[in-house]
Amino acid sequence: MEALINAIIASFAVSLISLVGIFTISIKHKTLDKILFILVALSAGAMLGGAFLHLIPESFEEFGAAATVINVLIGFSLFFLIERVLFWHHCHVHGGKCEVHMFTYMNLIGDAIHNFIDGMIIAAGFIAGEAVGIATTFAVIAHEIPQEIGDFGVLLHGGFSKTKALFYNFLSALTAVAGVFAGYYLSSSMEIFHQFLVPFAAGGFIYIGASDLIPELHKEPNVSKSMQSFAVFILGILIMYGFKIIFEGGI
Repeated sequence: MEALINAIIASFAVSLISLVGIFTISIKHKTLDKILFILVALSAGAMLGGAFLHLIPESFEEFGAAATVINVLIGFSLFFLIERVLFWHHCHVHGGKCEVHMFTYMNLIGDAIHNFIDGMIIAAGFIAGEAVGIATTFAVIAHEIPQEIGDFGVLLHGGFSKTKALFYNFLSALTAVAGVFAGYYLSSSMEIFHQFLVPFAAGGFIYIGASDLIPELHKEPNVSKSMQSFAVFILGILIMYGFKIIFEGGI
């Protein structure tokens, strides 16, 4: 029971990182608009870097190529279907007008699944021992910071107000706590969930990054700004690679 309590506290602390956007509340709207494209680029890079450098290699190592590829494709395809359903419901039913871009909802869904997995990982760490749990929590926090900053920017860019973006980003982050309970009480069969969820989340991240976020970056006509956003996109990938080297010893 002590392991469960420690894991819950740790996962809630990780969830609080989603409130990093609170520091933008005092920033003027014009100034914030200038950095939103940068945040979208950072999020796109972090998502693709997280998928290709963390989630997919982890799944390959643990469960093999066949299961990984199938579940990545399932994740990619299901996120495609979800976006089409959301687009039809919000845009077609309501007169063809979308005040909020669909990629914001897709981002929240993908992030929620990712945070749920993080919660399961944190639970597994504390079940193994307090020291392992603490180390696991710090590893999760390290890769969450750049992603949550980017996620907040994506929600703002997609039409959310600052307050609404903070609220929904925090709700999405709280799925880590649910993941802790799932990981703790289903620890005996957690490998089955992990085998599906890890590559599934990777497929979702690839879909969101490549199908939703990168096309948003292509809307910038200025070559100089486009190159800046591309540089930040690469930076997002490099940050994830850096965490790979620090916490997992590289590829």
